[in-house]
Amino acid sequence: MKAWLAQWLGEWSETLLLGVQVLLILLAGFVLQRLVARTLSRVGQRYQQLPAELLLPLRGALRWLIMGSALLLALEHLGVSAGVLWAAFSGFVAVAAVAFFAVWSVLSNLFCAVLIFTVGPFRLGDRVEVVEAADKPGAKGRVIAINLLYTTLEEDAEAGTGALVQIPNSLFFQKVVRRWRGAEHSTSTPIPTHNET
Repeated sequence: MKAWLAQWLGEWSETLLLGVQVLLILLAGFVLQRLVARTLSRVGQRYQQLPAELLLPLRGALRWLIMGSALLLALEHLGVSAGVLWAAFSGFVAVAAVAFFAVWSVLSNLFCAVLIFTVGPFRLGDRVEVVEAADKPGAKGRVIAINLLYTTLEEDAEAGTGALVQIPNSLFFQKVVRRWRGAEHSTSTPIPTHNET
């Protein structure tokens, strides 16, 4: 029995040693981040000039830095190259950044649609005008549809076209908007709205 146990331990000794090393690295990282957090809390209590708004993000950043370093060191012990990990991480961040910028305008219009529905700067049936500048008239018409990306205006018949104009929802929060309630005539006094970015 002893010979079998010695032989089994001999085969698995490197794996057990490696596992113990990885556990010790992760445990040391955990203990270190707890000590740093406790030290920052004591510093914050002792020196009242340091605001909690500064210490909280600092504590979080140090926690992620310490635990991330411990994880990278543990993976290095397991045979994963830090260069490969860094290349994979930077590639993921680059793809995520490109994807974020690609859908930024769509996300902006979706968020502005939620604001239009909840805050209600205008409603269906209202007449609105998006003012480009003081001397330039902008898009003007009756709101006939609001969806998640666009607000559709029906141009006034006096303009001669009667065309439908689709305006991205985010534009209503970037420009000055004149609004007339309901079916009131477009020459009546506009109701002021506060659509500032």
